[in-house]
Amino acid sequence: MTRTPFRDSLLALMLTTASASAFAHGTMPRVDARQDHQSQRIGQGVASGELTAREAVRLEHGQRRVEHAEQRALADGVVTRREQFRLHDLQQAESRRIYVQKHDRQRAY
Repeated sequence: MTRTPFRDSLLALMLTTASASAFAHGTMPRVDARQDHQSQRIGQGVASGELTAREAVRLEHGQRRVEHAEQRALADGVVTRREQFRLHDLQQAESRRIYVQKHDRQRAY
C-alpha cells in the first residue's frame, strides 16, 4: 500500500469526525456508538487500502445522512418507535454499504 498525502489527510479527517461525534451530546448512545464503530470501519478500510478515497467519501456522506436523521428524530425531544426503526434501518443500510465497498475488487494503491 502506497501512502499518499491525500489518503493521510482523508484518514485524519475521518478520525476527527469520529472523535468529534463521540464528544457530542446525543441522547441516543446506541446510535452514537454504532456510528462511531462504522466510522472506524471506514477509516480502517482507507488505511488498509480496501476503500478508495472516492468510496470513503461516499460512505462518510452516508454516515452524515444517519446523523441528520438522528438529529431530526431528537428535534422534538421524543424519539418514537417509528423513528427508532427508521434509524436502525438507515444504519443497517450503511453497514451493508461499508461491507460491500470494503469487499469489492477495487483497491486504493
